[in-house]
This record gives sequence, C-alpha cells and structure tokens, in this order.
Amino acid sequence: MERQQTVKEALYLFLLQKREENELSQAFTAYNTRGIDPTTGPMTPVAPSRNKKLLVALLLGLAIPFGLIYLIQSLNTTVRGRSDLKDLSLPFLGEIPMAMQDKHYIIPKVVKRIERITGKKVPESNPLVVEKGNRNIINEAFRVLRTNIEFISQENANDVIAITSFNPGSGKSFITVNLAAVLAIKGKKVLLVDGDLRHASLSKHMKNSKVGFADYLAHRTDDLEGLVRTSSRFDNIDYLPVGTIPPNPTELVSDERFDQAIKSLKVNYDIVIVDCPPIEIVADTQIIERSCDRTFFIARAGLLERAMLPELESIYNQKKFKNMALILNGTASASGHYGYRYGYKYGYRYGYHQGYGYYGSDSSK
Repeated sequence: MERQQTVKEALYLFLLQKREENELSQAFTAYNTRGIDPTTGPMTPVAPSRNKKLLVALLLGLAIPFGLIYLIQSLNTTVRGRSDLKDLSLPFLGEIPMAMQDKHYIIPKVVKRIERITGKKVPESNPLVVEKGNRNIINEAFRVLRTNIEFISQENANDVIAITSFNPGSGKSFITVNLAAVLAIKGKKVLLVDGDLRHASLSKHMKNSKVGFADYLAHRTDDLEGLVRTSSRFDNIDYLPVGTIPPNPTELVSDERFDQAIKSLKVNYDIVIVDCPPIEIVADTQIIERSCDRTFFIARAGLLERAMLPELESIYNQKKFKNMALILNGTASASGHYGYRYGYKYGYRYGYHQGYGYYGSDSSK
C-alpha cells in the first residue's frame, strides 16, 4: 500500500507540474491574429437558391417547346409555304389559307368516331366559304386568285380549266366550288363539270342526281343540256353531276362524246371548270386535259412532299398539260393555325387508295 501511494503521488505531482508549465507557456505566448471588422451575413441559407431555380425552370420551359418545334419542322418533308415553291418556274396563281370555320372539315376522324358510337350520320358541311360582301382572309385570297386568273386568260373567252393535283385530298373540289363562286360574284357565268367519275366528290357537294354526265357518256341519254343543274346559292353557276358511278370511267372520258360535250357546253358559259382526279394515280386527267385550255395544279401545304416538286417542274417543262399554273392550298392563315383539314385528307385519300382497284367487281356494288 505504501508502494502504491508513492507511485500515485509521483504521478499526481507530475501532472500538476505539466499543468503549471502549460499555463505559463500560454501566458507568455504572443497571438498574431486580431479582428478587424465584425462578421456579417444574411440569416437565410445560401443554397439552395429559390430565384436560381425559378430562372432555370423558365429557361427550360422556353427551350423545350422551341426545341420540339424546331425538331418537328426539321423532320417535316412536306411543302410548308410559298417559300418552298420559289425555285419553280411554274406560274404561281395564288395561295388559299386553310378554312377553319367548320369543325367537320378540321377533325374528320372525330366525326367518324361520333357516327360509329351514336349510330347516326353527322350531316356534311358545305365547303362553300366564299360569300358576297365577306372580307375575311379566305374570301380575299379567292379574289386575288380570281384577279390572277383573269389576267392570264384576258385574251381568251370560254376557257375550259382542268383542276388536278398529285395527292388525293389536296382540296380540288373545295377550290373548284369556291373559285366558281368568286367568279360568279363578278358576273361570270360558270359551269362546273365533275370529271371525277370514280368518286363524284364535286357532285356530292353540289347535290348529285340519278342521271348525269356518266350516263350521257355511256349513251344512256342524249339530253346533255337537261343534265345541267343550277346552284342553289348562285344563279349563274351551273354544274354537271356525274350521276351513276360507272365501272369504266377511263373508257368513258376517252370517248369522243366527252370532247363534243365540252365543246357544246362551253359556248354558253364564260368559264368551264372541270374537277379532275389526281394525276399519276389514274389516267383520267391526262385524257380529260385534251379538251381543256388550262390546267391548274393544286399543291396542298402539309400534304405534298417537297421531293415531288422536281417532278412537278419536269411536267411543266415537258408541257404535258396545257398552260399549267400552280395554286397553293391550305397555308397557315393570319390566325396562326396550321391544321387545314377540310375533310378531304382522310376520306378522299383513303377512298382513292381503297376504291380504285374495285371498279367492276362485286364489292363495288
């Protein structure tokens, strides 16, 4: 016990000595730092910053939609506007903005879906948008088109105009009906001839009859003038409906009876407009063109591929069609919409793709 007491006493004295030495060293050490200004700073956290997050979110909100729009436009291979046609030597008559006043022509798929669900037929809307005294953008566009047509045909009376396109659904019947209306407003006497004996699109818009032009070409009737009907909207617009859909439309338009009919009818009218099928799908338009004085080619924005423009230029340079001119249809209007669905794209296009191979078969009945 004495030994343990001696050891602990020595240890305790050593520790006391070290504590005293440490205190003496601190008392005589000179510090080399001092405070100049008192510390200052905000009480809020430095990170994360709410303003920086909002700024980043704003930039992303602007960059993402602009990037998507740029990507969509870069992948769009169709004609987007008049600037895509600037390299063509083909005469340009004018551009028609899309008609947005009728939803049936904007969303045909929705209309078909409603008909399928309800089991009821949705009434078709009138494609006639030209009205006397109306000064909206589409009426003015058709007036510009009328002025350009009068300029190129001022020396020729009783012009016969064929209207065609590359693509089904380009709006040929729409252009035909409204072009006739804008000419009729100015006092021209116009005859519309439905040259599409396969689908009779123009006749459906103008109210078809049981006996029509196809019956005359098939020698079922000889009363050509009795087949002509007058429009319910304009007294100086007459139209010649198809009548019975024939199984051999190409053979009927190839007959000399077609040429004789056009020659006898155009004497009584200032302008005769023939609504033709698309070219290079069927041969009807090339045959009908021999009886016409001019050919107006409809290029629809958003539908015609830009890769087809050199082919269009080649057709013009080879003079396959007489006095060919170009009309751009379905461009973006001043309202900024870009849908231009007149109701032709789906029904008319699929009608051509699905219908032309079945004439003369049992399914066509």
